[in-house]
Amino acid sequence: MNNEHPQDSEQFPFGELALVYRDEHLVVINKPAGLLVHRSYLARRERWFAMQLLRDQLDQHVFPVHRLDRPTSGLLMFALSSSVAALLGEQFAAGGVHRGYHAVVRGYAPDQGRIDYPLKVERDQIADKYAQQNKAAQVAITNFACLERVELPYKVSTKHDTTRYSLLQLSPETGRKHQLRRHLAHLRHPIVGDTRHGDGRHNEFFRSHFNCHRLLLAATKLSFTHPISGAPVVLEQAPPKEFKLAFNKAD
Repeated sequence: MNNEHPQDSEQFPFGELALVYRDEHLVVINKPAGLLVHRSYLARRERWFAMQLLRDQLDQHVFPVHRLDRPTSGLLMFALSSSVAALLGEQFAAGGVHRGYHAVVRGYAPDQGRIDYPLKVERDQIADKYAQQNKAAQVAITNFACLERVELPYKVSTKHDTTRYSLLQLSPETGRKHQLRRHLAHLRHPIVGDTRHGDGRHNEFFRSHFNCHRLLLAATKLSFTHPISGAPVVLEQAPPKEFKLAFNKAD
């Protein structure tokens, strides 16, 4: 199999993908931030993809059943057969799979809340050139809870002498493109490191002060019904260490 895949000739810079769960039917990995899930026309110049890396690591074909944005890290599931992929796809479509996330955002967020804010489809100028442009906004719902807050003695904004951040736990009820990033930006608490919907001043502060160059959004919970055994599967992990940088600094 090694002769079929040119990626084998060079080592992935993060080493092997971390396997969080594996059985004969499916596998869940901890995807690093910055890694694409699979090849696409827009990423034709990229070298590394989770699907190909996992295929080569397991020495068998794998089938992605959902996706994470490139800058988002965390739990990502693959089926090990097309039939299991179809069953999991049906479960995702029916809302039977729950995904949870952690994020670091600008400002002091409320203790908890529910963002019910419809989102228009974000289209790429090249890939979606001929797609319908005037579709109505789609229902999009995100629940959140604030786990921790911190105030740091740094003047990042011209309006304030200190800067504040919150660590959130997020539970989306829908799965629209960039939903969490867009919803939190709508709430005026953009995710740190978001170069599209976020606040550039705070992104630069984390890069220069904490040497943190990533989006602070991670998929940290995945619960579903096993497509073959019918048993409940609940996978959870702590957010990456970068998520605690600002909060540890305060201690």
